[in-house]
Amino acid sequence: MKKLTKKWQMFFYAIGGMGVNMLNLMVNSYLCSALIASGFKEDAIANQTFLGIDLVIPAVWAVFGVVAKIIDGIIDVPMASLTDNLKTRFGRRRPALVIGLIPMIAAYVLFTLVTPNPGGMTLLNTIFYGIVLCVFYTFYTLTMVTYYATFTEIVEKQEERNYISNVKSVCDIVYFILGYVVVRMLLNGMNIRIVSMIVLPIVLTMLIPLFMIKENSTKDGVVTDEDGQKSETVNLFKSIAFTFKNKSYILWMIVYSFMTFGVQLFLSGINEYFSVSGMSMIFVMMASFAPVPFTLLLYNKLTRDRGFGFSYRYILIIFAVGMLGMFGVSMLQAGAFKTILSIVTGVISSFGIGAMFSVAYSVPAELAAEEEKKTGISNAAMYFAVQGLFAGVASGIGGQAMLTLLKTQKIVQYMTPICAAAVLLAFALTFMLPKSIQNMGRKNKELKK
Repeated sequence: MKKLTKKWQMFFYAIGGMGVNMLNLMVNSYLCSALIASGFKEDAIANQTFLGIDLVIPAVWAVFGVVAKIIDGIIDVPMASLTDNLKTRFGRRRPALVIGLIPMIAAYVLFTLVTPNPGGMTLLNTIFYGIVLCVFYTFYTLTMVTYYATFTEIVEKQEERNYISNVKSVCDIVYFILGYVVVRMLLNGMNIRIVSMIVLPIVLTMLIPLFMIKENSTKDGVVTDEDGQKSETVNLFKSIAFTFKNKSYILWMIVYSFMTFGVQLFLSGINEYFSVSGMSMIFVMMASFAPVPFTLLLYNKLTRDRGFGFSYRYILIIFAVGMLGMFGVSMLQAGAFKTILSIVTGVISSFGIGAMFSVAYSVPAELAAEEEKKTGISNAAMYFAVQGLFAGVASGIGGQAMLTLLKTQKIVQYMTPICAAAVLLAFALTFMLPKSIQNMGRKNKELKK
């Protein structure tokens, strides 16, 4: 693959995934919630649900939600093998992006616009939405695991991978602001179905990597970069074996899973949480996301000075403090003081949020690049696929099963301390990570042995 060498190229490349991620946000935070009217305040039901009534059976839907998330994780593995081993005269990454993008968009439109039985809560509706959700996650996975795999291949140096990862994190914040502030504002006057269709064209940002990726033919099963260096592709089972043999990577996956449980529970339930907490979702989300470009600068400085292990533990602690603070504020009586304190908790959380997204790109990309140099095996997508598997299970338990339980028991306000507990457990587990990960990104100082 032809390498990007200019910062402006890397900047635009990092924007590419924003639209696809935006559709995923809409599905997780709005469209799935729109199926069940329970948990919303009366004045929010008309616009934030499809038809103002429960359309799916909650218990069965919770099972479908967990299954869909697990499928989202499991399907990462064969999809990664597909994109790693695709043999075409156009290379492997661009064709895989196209194969994933079109069915994903179709599933999004079906989920948004079609209700088989608009009369109420039926098994037919539950099965229909469950199947469409699985289709969406399957092809979303192929699209994004392909895109993330190129972070290893499209640049040469660790600093360049970190740069793309950080820009991608800022893009994540942009689409979160769009999703949790702009979309929320639109929902004050429009139904979720209309708003979801307004959002859809943003998916075209994926055309950027489609045009920027330049690959040689992979018809012979060999990957050749622009310098003529060749890497071997391996089949599904060998690729899985190579990935799971990397002990550093598996330890990272354990830590990452607990963090993901906490973060995804918060993001998946954010709509319901602010509906019952008495806090302004718009104010708190703006406070949480707007400072992220600046908080990432601090995170990167800590990484350069003290290494990834120190900076990662820092963001976990900060996020936990923000979540616990948000819970405390939610217990206060409504008023100006509560509004100010809720904004403060958002600002505190911002010092963790952006970096939490960045590590999902930078760490597996760097570990995959290191292994390719050692072994000559090119299977970067599998690193992101296995991460997706772990994240899918964690997200399914947190963002679907746990959230559904909190909603049906009408105790959504207890979501944030559960989030805090999960990331604090991740914090404790970081001390298991090997020195190679702990010191990742550290510059200009002698590394401690």
